[in-house]
Amino acid sequence: MSEYGLSDEHQALVAAVREFATEVIAPRIGDLYVREEFPYDIVRQLGEMGIFGLPFGEEWGGQGGDYFAFCLAIEEIARVDSSVAATLEAGVGLGAMPLLRHGTDAQKKQWLPDLVAGRKLGAFGLTEPDGGSDAGATRTTARLDGDEWVINGSKAFITNSGTDITSLITVTAVTGQKANGGKEISSIIVPAGTPGLTVAPHYSKVGWCCSDTHELSFDDVRVPVDNLLGERGRGYAQFLQTLDEGRVAISALAVGLAQGCVDECVRYAKERSAFGQPIGKYQSIAFKIADMQTRAHVARTTYYDAARKLLAGQEFKREAAIAKLYSSTIAVDNARDATQIHGGYGFMNEYPVSRMWRDSKILEIGEGTSEVQRMLIARSLGL
Repeated sequence: MSEYGLSDEHQALVAAVREFATEVIAPRIGDLYVREEFPYDIVRQLGEMGIFGLPFGEEWGGQGGDYFAFCLAIEEIARVDSSVAATLEAGVGLGAMPLLRHGTDAQKKQWLPDLVAGRKLGAFGLTEPDGGSDAGATRTTARLDGDEWVINGSKAFITNSGTDITSLITVTAVTGQKANGGKEISSIIVPAGTPGLTVAPHYSKVGWCCSDTHELSFDDVRVPVDNLLGERGRGYAQFLQTLDEGRVAISALAVGLAQGCVDECVRYAKERSAFGQPIGKYQSIAFKIADMQTRAHVARTTYYDAARKLLAGQEFKREAAIAKLYSSTIAVDNARDATQIHGGYGFMNEYPVSRMWRDSKILEIGEGTSEVQRMLIARSLGL
């Protein structure tokens, strides 16, 4: 049995993805990162390996695996690079999973095969310029005009929304008013390239520089009425479920980054000498790395626990929030310490820890800020 009690299948997956990350992603990602280029070839190869199809059934071209396998793959990739891991996480968890959960048979047949194979990417349009943590403040609207939805509004910070292989963006929009006066929010599929949809130039970001992120605007965008995803008025609830699952995957990404910091520091501490011996022989360095490994280990158990409950069909919202909160916090801590251990080299782009330092902060913000996670945990305790 493995250190964490993984099945033989999961161990084999971890080994395969780790080899790919080490031999294919690691040697190339640094140059792509500096140029802020999307890693099309790496994404294609991940699709050919079946990684985008891990949690999907064979009827959609998937591997017939589970969501935990998907998280394990994300962790292994994030040990080397977070941009590729974020592309995978968003493409599966935010782009394709809502279709699997809530799509009609026709929608699944139209969109899932390419998404599951990694030939195309889907995006998740929830956040707006004036509505991040308060997702209920959605201002984008969609009104019915005959047999079409007419969409107007904007979305911000949308991952995978402007690549050459983006096929769809599922957006939340206000489609009416509830009986209690609240907003009726629904989810609608907007194919890439639909007239009236404008994809702004990619953001200049601190981190995740190989990940595709854009602001989107919708100016009388017309799509068929059949592009409604799930029930009308259930869009907000659907995306809350998507975010709960996504927090487990983001936690896995954060654990991967934290473990990658340990990996790089162990290697550097054995190679770098000061005052006549490797710096790893000094207690100040060795103990700092020991603390980093402890954080990564504990964080890993939190997302494993959340994933276990998710797969068992049990309530996992609190466990997902705990995993996301803790793992993102320690990822930032590990990245900071790794940069310090590397000294001046940690500030140079050629060293992976410099990317990890830049990539770590968004983990405390994206898919629910740390403050939102604390709010969810407190509510679960009846506070």
